[in-house]
Parts: sequence; C-alpha cells; structure tokens
Amino acid sequence: MMSKVQMKDMEDKMFNEDLQNRSLPFGKGEGGLGRILCIGEALIDMICTDKGTALSDGENFLKKPGGAPTNVAAAIAALGGKVELSAKVGVDPFGKHLVDVMKDFGVGTEYLLQDANHFTTFAFVSLMENGERDFYFNRGADGQLSEADIEAIDLTDVSIIHFGSATAFLPGPLQAAYKRLLQEALIKNIFISFDPNYRHLLFRNNTQTFIDQSWFFLERCNFFKVSDEEAMLLTGESTLNDAASALLKKTKAVFTITLGKDGTMIGIDGKTAVVESIPVKPVDTTGAGDAFVGAVLYQLDKIFAADQSFVSKDQWNQVVANANKAGARTCEYLGAMEAFKHLSNRIFSPS
Repeated sequence: MMSKVQMKDMEDKMFNEDLQNRSLPFGKGEGGLGRILCIGEALIDMICTDKGTALSDGENFLKKPGGAPTNVAAAIAALGGKVELSAKVGVDPFGKHLVDVMKDFGVGTEYLLQDANHFTTFAFVSLMENGERDFYFNRGADGQLSEADIEAIDLTDVSIIHFGSATAFLPGPLQAAYKRLLQEALIKNIFISFDPNYRHLLFRNNTQTFIDQSWFFLERCNFFKVSDEEAMLLTGESTLNDAASALLKKTKAVFTITLGKDGTMIGIDGKTAVVESIPVKPVDTTGAGDAFVGAVLYQLDKIFAADQSFVSKDQWNQVVANANKAGARTCEYLGAMEAFKHLSNRIFSPS
C-alpha cells in the first residue's frame, strides 16, 4: 500500500504530464468554443444588520445568495455570456432560491445539483464594534459536489473553466472534484481561470494548507486574479512589488492583482503594469472582484469565439480596463446580485 507521500507524488506526476501534453492553443477545447463553466460554492449569506453586534446577539439578518463562483457566473450572464454553474445546494427553500436566481440571470443550471441529504450551505457574518467580523460557516451541500458529478459534465464546447472557491480547499468531496475537473481541463486544453478567494476566517488555523493548494492551481492555470493581500500571502513577500515579481517568476499565467481605487496590476510577458481604476463613490464593494473576473472571462470568450487563441498584450490591457468598469459598476449598488441586474456589456463602449 502506498503512503500518503507516495500517492501525492504520483498525483503531482500525473498532473504535470497532463500539463506537458497540452498541444492545442490555450482556449481551444476539443469540441469548439462558446461556453464558460464556473465551479465552486453556491450558498446563502446571512448578514446581521444589527450594527456592532456579535452573531450570538444579533436579531435581524439579511438573506443574500452568494458564493464567489456563483457571483462570477451571474456577472458573465448579465454581460451576455453563455455560462453554466457546477455546484451543489440542498433540497430546501434556500437551495431552490439559489437555483431560481441563477435561472433569472440566464445561468445554465444543468450542473447546479440539489442534494436531498444535505442542507444548503450558510455563511453568517456580523461586523462588530471593534471592526472585526464575527463569522460562522455552516457547511452543507456545497462541499458534497463529487468526482462523479464532475464526470457527468459535458465539456464538449466549453472554452473556459473558472475555479473560484476557497471552500474547495476545505476537506470533503469538493476538494477532489476540483482537482478532477482541473485534470480534465488540462487534458482537453481548456483555458483555466483561478481566483483563490482567501477567507481568513475559514483558514485561520491552517493558512499553509490554503497556500499549498492554491499553488497547485497557480502553476497550472492560464489566468488568475488575486488581491494585493493574497499576492503577498501566497508568495510570502512583504511588499506588493516583490510579490508581483515572485508571481512572474513562479507562474506562466497572465495575472491581475486588484488594488481597489489604485487600479489593477496586470502581469504578462515577464512585466507588470497598472491599469487605472474607474472613479466611483462606493455603496457596497461586495461582488466587485467577482464582477471583474466575470468581465475578464466574458471578453476572453468573445476573443476565442473569433477563432483567436492568442491574446495580445494590448488586448489584455483593454480586457482589464473593461473589467475595471464592471467592478466599479458593481460598487454602486447594495449587494452583488442586485448590482449585477444593472450590469451589461454596454459599459464597455467608449464613453
């Protein structure tokens, strides 16, 4: 019987062989172009509206559909893209609500599965008087997405797969499903997008596990988005510039580092540059990063659909500039899903 170390070495070798065997231009799936697949958690955020109150003392809560890949899928659909969500929710009113919200946006829900044995996942959040977040993660169906569920997905015309869930790095079936889909993407040469979405409160006792699993994807994806804090966490560097330099050296992907009002840093061809942000008076920044990613992937899919597998530096700069517009628009409304109702590809037109 192999040890855990031997099994990990074999798994890494298998993934590396898949990576080396990629022969088609990135973005060229086996059967064509035009569909984006997002995988990860679909959950309900329960936000305590009693300001400065711990969760145990809170009495009033606002229910919001969420989950980073769920947000990305909704943003892509709002912009006019063809997108599907692979996730799992419970057979309960909250799971039905998540499915209905995705359908209302036009997100494909064939692979948004309902599990009769597990409840829909909840995340409870409250902002306390000291500025700290009181957080409780009640995990349910989202972590039960399995390798068998992944095997049932038809990837024939998928051009991009987006992995965008920190919860996938928690123990459970979703962790294995994530890697299985990554392997399929590598074999079929599908463009891979990754957003680690670090959540301190999920990994406060085991940050290194998050870092190690993130690097498994960073080394194999074609595009990734991180915040400045995530860039420094993942590289172990203490400054943004040093972190960016480390990412340029250690990865082959095009990457963006979101800097809020200071714009977005893009890393490509061994160099970095900053694309200016869009001036905005923010009402709520929730979902802005997901809107940014959704806008990037929507535009890349349009480029691939034009039978162009290589994206030039100038095109990438324009893609990021437009994605900044999507992020800024999202900040003008309260709540991600509400903001996405006001999102369309018309914002990409020159003003």
